[in-house]
Amino acid sequence: MTIIFNPPSTTSSYARHVLTQQQQQQQRAKSDTATMTVTTNKPKATHDITLGQLDHFKESFDADIKNRLATLTISREGYNNALENRYVFTQHPPIFSSKLKIDAPITNQKSSGRCWLFAGLNMLRQGMMSEHNLEELELSQPYLFFYDKLEKANWFLENILSTIDEDLDGRVVQYLLKDPVGDGGQWDMFVALIEKYGVVTKDAYPETFHTSSSGQMDKLITSKLREYAKELRNMHVKGVKVVQLRALKDQMLEEIHKILVISLGHPPTEFDWVFYDKDKGFHEFRGLSPQQFYRNHVKLDCTQTVSLIHDPRNAYMKKYTVKYLGNVVGAEDVHYINLPVEELKKYAAKVIKDGRPVWFGCDVGQFHSRNKGMMDTELIDYKTGFGFGINTTKAERLQYGDSMMTHAMVLTGLHSEDDKVVRWRIENSWGEEYGNKGYLTMTDRWFDEFVYQIVLEKKDLPKEILDVLGQDAVVLPPWDPMGALAQ
Repeated sequence: MTIIFNPPSTTSSYARHVLTQQQQQQQRAKSDTATMTVTTNKPKATHDITLGQLDHFKESFDADIKNRLATLTISREGYNNALENRYVFTQHPPIFSSKLKIDAPITNQKSSGRCWLFAGLNMLRQGMMSEHNLEELELSQPYLFFYDKLEKANWFLENILSTIDEDLDGRVVQYLLKDPVGDGGQWDMFVALIEKYGVVTKDAYPETFHTSSSGQMDKLITSKLREYAKELRNMHVKGVKVVQLRALKDQMLEEIHKILVISLGHPPTEFDWVFYDKDKGFHEFRGLSPQQFYRNHVKLDCTQTVSLIHDPRNAYMKKYTVKYLGNVVGAEDVHYINLPVEELKKYAAKVIKDGRPVWFGCDVGQFHSRNKGMMDTELIDYKTGFGFGINTTKAERLQYGDSMMTHAMVLTGLHSEDDKVVRWRIENSWGEEYGNKGYLTMTDRWFDEFVYQIVLEKKDLPKEILDVLGQDAVVLPPWDPMGALAQ
């Protein structure tokens, strides 16, 4: 599907202005013809930009008074405001025919890239809040953040050892050195952490400056890891055996642990969960280990979940992984099953109507009003402002680096008209000041173009899809956009 940015008529219903694939292709062809027609008086094409070309560009621009009007308006503010399509907001109010019963307090990842941890823990707390009749509950993202950094440091050093004979200037080693402990992550990386370390409440391990604003700590750890990589590679050149290098690696990890404890504090090994329910009833669970808390109180076995992706570049009903993508050495590899986007939407809708949330990954920066909390492919009317739109498909945007997974959130509702989903409700982790008190609205056509992954329980999928998990995975390169959420 190609995104078309012609604004729909304000007198049409949503169903009337949704273009069919054939109409979109026809409109795209007309747009391409109109915008790329070669005029006879155009200066001869050259390798460089000539003054004659610039004179032609200016003459052509000034000949259309609409361009001058566009300059007067658009030059004063950002595209999102200047070209905002108000029709989208009027047709998609934050009202939903199906939504979860519990609206948990909105969380805030602040100046960090921990969206995948926030989304994962926001999903886990739904069942806990329902069972214990809670008005609020927040699980500790800093707790998992601590161990994710430590595990990523170990993951990086092990990858340095496994590539120790490869060229330092080669693409693989340079990729490993680029961002060894970034804040991002994938669902299977989240599962690896909670299976090993469990979960604690936010009260038991709260935020510090460096969890909420992780840049300085990340830079320090990254510099140290690059230094360690240099030491390991240099010692290998001198003939030091891998078993000795791995012993040195343990010392390196101890220094990383020291940075983390100084910056974040020691994570708890035991804590108390004490709370009031909605009816002011008092409850207490004392002396819990994080693993006990996860096993006994979190009502979701995360090992029984599956990541579904929509990647139109690659074959459907196949299993995929991304090389060097992970955090916990020895955990299960990150795996995806690739399906058409209609399948992702069908299963996500079924789960939401059953009263359960859905973790998902998307390219959040595309056609998104951050303040108003709206995501729609017609939200910014480039066609009216500039005279042309963006004419690439979802597959082409992935291939040419114009789109990738950048953010994880939770689907908590949907709205249907004539048995068709037209918009989705999203719980975000940017605080209550954004969107509709922290919640976002995503149109179904935005889902088509910019949602890449959802996570479901195995019980929600038919056998023929689950059977794909038995395949040998197709290995995508480390820099593939399907792994971008972990960067």
